[in-house]
Amino acid sequence: MSAPPRPGAAASRGLALPPAAEPATTTSPTGRGVEPATAIPPTGPGAGPEQQHAAPVRGPRLTVGIIGAGRVGPVLGAALARAGHRVAAVTGTSATARERIARLLPGVEVRPADEVARAATDLLLIAVPDDALAAVVTGLADTGSLRPGQVVAHTSGAHGTDVLAPALAAGALPLAVHPAMTFTGTADDLSRLPGISYGVTAPASLRAYAARLVADLGGVPEWIAEPDRPLYHAALAHGANHLVTLVNEAADRLRDAGVGDPAKVLRPLLEAALGNALRLGDAALTGPVSRGDAGTIARHLDRLAVTAPDSVPSYLALARRTADRAIAAGRLRPVDAEPLLGVLADRDRDIVRDRAGVSGRTATRGGAA
Repeated sequence: MSAPPRPGAAASRGLALPPAAEPATTTSPTGRGVEPATAIPPTGPGAGPEQQHAAPVRGPRLTVGIIGAGRVGPVLGAALARAGHRVAAVTGTSATARERIARLLPGVEVRPADEVARAATDLLLIAVPDDALAAVVTGLADTGSLRPGQVVAHTSGAHGTDVLAPALAAGALPLAVHPAMTFTGTADDLSRLPGISYGVTAPASLRAYAARLVADLGGVPEWIAEPDRPLYHAALAHGANHLVTLVNEAADRLRDAGVGDPAKVLRPLLEAALGNALRLGDAALTGPVSRGDAGTIARHLDRLAVTAPDSVPSYLALARRTADRAIAAGRLRPVDAEPLLGVLADRDRDIVRDRAGVSGRTATRGGAA
């Protein structure tokens, strides 16, 4: 991929690109300079250590800086280093962050954020929490740490390029590149990167650059419009983050039921359910809700109310949504769903009444005081 030129530098610097993904010639984001594409060598279990997850750069490598040494930044930095780019500097203050940097980016200098930004002559990758991103970008722009022609990219799923407006005002080129993957912050993550999707938001002039950057990370770009960024991120959070909560809730309830190894029971069931859902959609739905078994659901709720009352609201919400989808997909006839929906509505009213009672008692105690 052709990186944006820095003042005085050649305009035709490039990242590797799989020949099938892009045309055989490429231009820089500024439109100056053309280079032939170069094939990526074999990767995977049979490749050598230097080829795993990696693609060599065409021409001079990119000089990269990374702000944020959480679970994502150092892993992507390591992937870019394996692809032949130079990670010049990274931020990291806590002991945990420095240990992670030492493992994943050995020999890379740890510097303050403004110095990392200045060292990143080609690409600055910002991997910080969503709510911290705007302040980090504003701070870098206010200190004059960004420069014209530098690509400033972030890894937030929730944000597009609007949050990079201060960088754009400084002449930098904005890019949002979010890996749709959960990270542990260890070298194990590198083996999971090949083939994953990246939610990319980019101006038209940077789309080719973004595609090649994602290719060097071993991934596939999914182009997300700026207004759709919150919806994209909500979908991933709902599907992955809430899944963790759901699985742990199920494991806890199995322990309550006397199961010694919940993971052994859940693993084959959940793997099959996930695979079927991704392959078949709503047609994969099974279980008491899809059958309209109101009596079974009522017994579930009775026991949960005694053993794990905090689990009842989420069970109700998911059961109701499951019923809605089952009806819409033709898996559950509306007439068969009526008793089930009645049970769910009754329990909802119970929760509302119980909460109102607690609120009333609290108010009474407050007034008495």
